[in-house]
This record gives sequence, C-alpha cells and structure tokens, in this order.
Amino acid sequence: MTSTRNIYLKMKTLEQARDILFKAFPGFGTLDTEMVTADQAVGRVLAEPVFAKISSPGFHSAAMDGIAVKAEATYGACETSPKKLILNKDAFYVNTGHVLPQGTDAVIMMEHINIQDENIAEIEAPAFPWQYIRKMGEDIVATELLFPRNHMISPYCTGALIGGGVFSVPVRKKPEVMLIPTGSELLDWKKINIENMKPGQVLESNSYVLGNMIEACGGKYARHGLMPDNPEKIIKAVEDAVNNDFDIVLTVGGSSAGSEDYTKEVIKSLGEILVHGVTIMPGKPVIIGMVKGKPVIGMPGYPVSMIVAFEQFVMPLICRLLGRPEPEREKVLVDVTRKIPSKLGIEEFLRVKLGKVGNRITASSLPRGAGSITTITDADGIIRIPANSEGIKENETVTAELFKPLNAVHNTIVIVGSHDNTLDILADQLKIENSGITLCSSHVGSMGGLMAIKRGVCHVAGSHLLDTENGSYNISYIKRFLPDIKVKIVNLVFRDQGLIIPKGNPKNIHGIEDLARKDIKFINRQSGAGTRILLDYQLNKLNISPEMIQGYGHEEFTHMSVAVAVLNRTADTGLGICAAARALNLEFIPVVTEQYDLIIPEEHFESKNIKILINTIKSMDFQTRVKALGGYHTERTGEIII
Repeated sequence: MTSTRNIYLKMKTLEQARDILFKAFPGFGTLDTEMVTADQAVGRVLAEPVFAKISSPGFHSAAMDGIAVKAEATYGACETSPKKLILNKDAFYVNTGHVLPQGTDAVIMMEHINIQDENIAEIEAPAFPWQYIRKMGEDIVATELLFPRNHMISPYCTGALIGGGVFSVPVRKKPEVMLIPTGSELLDWKKINIENMKPGQVLESNSYVLGNMIEACGGKYARHGLMPDNPEKIIKAVEDAVNNDFDIVLTVGGSSAGSEDYTKEVIKSLGEILVHGVTIMPGKPVIIGMVKGKPVIGMPGYPVSMIVAFEQFVMPLICRLLGRPEPEREKVLVDVTRKIPSKLGIEEFLRVKLGKVGNRITASSLPRGAGSITTITDADGIIRIPANSEGIKENETVTAELFKPLNAVHNTIVIVGSHDNTLDILADQLKIENSGITLCSSHVGSMGGLMAIKRGVCHVAGSHLLDTENGSYNISYIKRFLPDIKVKIVNLVFRDQGLIIPKGNPKNIHGIEDLARKDIKFINRQSGAGTRILLDYQLNKLNISPEMIQGYGHEEFTHMSVAVAVLNRTADTGLGICAAARALNLEFIPVVTEQYDLIIPEEHFESKNIKILINTIKSMDFQTRVKALGGYHTERTGEIII
C-alpha cells in the first residue's frame, strides 16, 4: 500500500454522520444474554423483565417496639377510662420486625403503655386496625414486575432483587471492543524508562482513555499491542478483530490526512467507508467504516479529538447495543466573558471553565488545541457552537453542558490574572481542608485580572503590577482602572523574579543588560503581564529598546511556559520566577523581589468561600509548602494591605 495523503472530499455534518452510523448498524438491544448473580448485576442492563418470586415482607410484622393487640379489644380506652389488657392473652410483647402473633392486627408503641405489673398493661387510647404493622407484601408482592427489560441495575436494585427472591438475573452481554493503537512514534509506558525517550517519541495513552470510557458506558475492551505505521500489519490486526467476537473495532490514530495515516485505506481494503471526516472541531478526522457487518471506526490521534468522536459516535453505539438511551449531561445557562470567534461551517465543542460570580455563572474559554488533554481535564463543561455561527459575543448567554455537578460550579472560586506557581499549591491545600471548594485560575496577566474584576467575571484577581514612579505594587493601577469598585488587597507572597537560564549558563548571561546581545534569544511574557511591565521598566533604566532584543515579540502566558522554552532551547533566557526555574532544574539570576497580591472586590470578601480561602492562605501548612518551592517569601502572606 503506497503512502499518499488523504483528502476530505465529502465531510458530513455531525447529524448526517450519526444518521449514517445508526442506519448502518440498526441493532438495538440485540446482544446475547448471560446470567449474573444479583450482587454482581450492578451496572448491567436487563435483557428480560424480572418478576418477584416471593413477597416482602413474607409475613405481617411489627413496625414498632410495643405490644400486639386485636384492635377492637382496645376500643373505648381513654385517659379518663383506661383499659387494662392481660399480657400473653389480650396483648403480646413484640419488637420491630417480629412476626405478628396470630389473632392480632395492631401494635401499640411502648411509649403509650403503662405497665401495671408482669401481667397487666394499661392503655389510655384505642388502636386502629393495622396500626404500626408492615403488612405481608407491603414492599413487594410475589409475581409483580420488579424491573422491566433494558433497566440498568443500580446498587439500590440489589436489595429489591434479593428481597423479592431473585438471586440471578438475565443481562445483556457487555459490548466487546477491540482497540488497536497505531503509530511508529508510540511507546508503551509500562515498558519504557522516560529518561531514555527521544524527540518525536510519544507515550501511548489514548487506548487507555478509550478503554476506561468504554467500561464507563457499559462495554468491555481488549487492547492490541502497539502497531507501527505498517498498513499490512494494521489490516491483519483489524481483520483478526472482526473475525473474532468483538462487536466494535477501533483503530487509534492514523485517521487524518497525513501521508502515514493509513486507516482509510485499511478499512477500504477490508470493507466499506461510510464517513471520512465530520464537520466538528475537535473530532473532524473520524472515519466510520463497515467490515463484515461490524463497525470499524478510525479514531483521531489527538486526545481531545478522540474523546469528542467517542462521545458522539462510539458511546451511542454501545448504548444502542445495550438497549439504553444515550446519557445526557446536565445543562446550564452561562455568560461568556470574552468574545469567542469560531469557524463558520464547523460545529465546535468549546471547553470552558465555569464559576458562579454574583448571580450569574461565567464561562472562560480554555485553549482550543485538540492535542492538549488538559484542555478537557481542566474543563468544567462544554459549549457547543453551531456550524452556522461565527462565534459567541462577549457577555452573550449560551448553554453549557456540565462535566461536574452544578453545586460544584457554585463552590468554585474564580481567580483571573497573573500566573503564579503557588496558586496550584493553594488549590490543593483548599481541597485538603475543604474538599467541596475548587479553585479555578485563568492566566491572562495582571492587567487582564483587573479588567476581569471590572467586568464582574471573577472573585479574585492575581496581580503584581509595579508602579515605576514610587516602587509600590498594584495600588495605583487599582485607583486608575477600578475607580468605582471597592476592593481589598491581600498579600499572597513576595517572590524572586529574574532570568531563567539553562544549566551551566552556556551563553554566559549575567543580567538584563545581556538581553541586547545578538547571540541571545529571549522569550517574553504577554502584554499586560506584570512580568512584562517589570521587564520594560528594567530595560528603560538601562536604555535598552525592545527592538534591540531578539525574541521580544515572542510571548508566553505563564512562568512555566517560559521555563519550558528555556529548557528545550527555543530560547536562551526569559524573565520569570525562581520557582519555575527550580521546578525544571534550570538556573536563575535574581533581578528583583516583587509583591504578588490577590485583589478581591468587597462584594465577595465576606463570602464564606473567600473567608475559607484567606484562612487557608494564612495557614502554616500552606506557607510551608510555598517556601519549599524556592524563591518565595511569606512574611506578609495573608496580610490585608488595604
């Protein structure tokens, strides 16, 4: 098979592609049946209706501790004319759950009985028939329907099954899926020493993500060994899977339009291509095929693209095989904090962070790259932008599908602004002490944080804006840009900012003045970041213009991204915090110790969650962890500056 580039000639819309898939594989609840015991049936789907074999309870029983009586024998009893009952003749002691003695039809609670002696019990009120009694069959009556066909057994259902005398149930066999990860660049993480990895090699994780997703929606999977980009070997693996008992075959990677993306030709050589390319983002490269009547689906290699394709095509197919409806996520209306453009003609699955600020839920877009798994692990939900839309306007209200319960969104503290490594420590420390609270931080620079406060879309802004006139931090900027908003300033840390350089300092860099050298490649922070303002201040003092610096216009949004650029030698140096250099075992040249504060609007300052946040910041556990990062000073941590 020759290596040629694939071309998406006839991409389908999501609706069209799903329609083609379901018409090609119409089987609904058609899997074979197997018997499992009641205690092992949780999460399984019933293949047949289940009827009770016995009643529960199987006898009339006392629902309270007291005495069992014949109700009519108690009539006429009152406070002024109590009635005496002879024990073991007119009345019988019973405990909750005991069989009701023959000839009795009511129970009087122990608290309503006056014991005269060992033979006489006195009552001051009559009982009525079946008072405090669980009748035979009150819960379950023999032969009644317990659960219908296609019902998914929950942990609660186990009690009903056993209580109704049903100790084994017929369930649908789990759909079996074969996963075939492809790509010569892939490494098995179970067999590799990561220190020996070479550029271009990738740890294979997609098949494990898919496997767990398959199990979560009721299927089971087998994983083929890693397959190199060899079409003949991939054909053999797919053919073997189809000829075995697998209901679905998924190849992973190789579905796009590259010269070594063989999935299309593999499926075409064995069967029929139904869909190649869907107008969704991420997820466009998915291939849907049929081989010997079975679905063979080429999953995209980028993880987020693969996940979206699974949820839109594979998961509903598994559900249909089980006779189950597709699961639906909880939906909520959210306000988008910034304008978000989108491609016309493509339905986009936009990953967002969410938080309730005031009386509205705000949504902030995460990076949109399909290759970044963290854009979905960090997400609180997804906004689907229709194909006929060019995007979302700022402050537009749209629907988001939630990845987490709504109460978790309500208990999210939204921090927007400058990046700092201690925010990760703070987020974890909050979870240790208050597991219900989540810290959500977006890194848009210090000025971006102040603007987020101005727009009312965050609870807290992280800022380290230097006033070059008097050397103070943040106060003058707040007065200038937030004149009508009352805020509190709480110090988080003082931190060392300086030049991050490779181990051994190969370019012999000593300070800011070296950035003007022709042999130095610099990596900058984005405009509006406090680090960028600090750099410009230092350059101005040395009479160095930005044009003199190679790489001044190359920007990153976090200190760790700057450190990574230095680590992989795309830059010789960048201005950042000591903790970022230390985290990646790089060297550091101090320039200044700066003040990093949290700016909190007064309307949020007295809220329960912000009080917990500040108490956590003041805790010794948090401060000890911060100091361990290196380059931080906590003498004023937690202090309210204004």
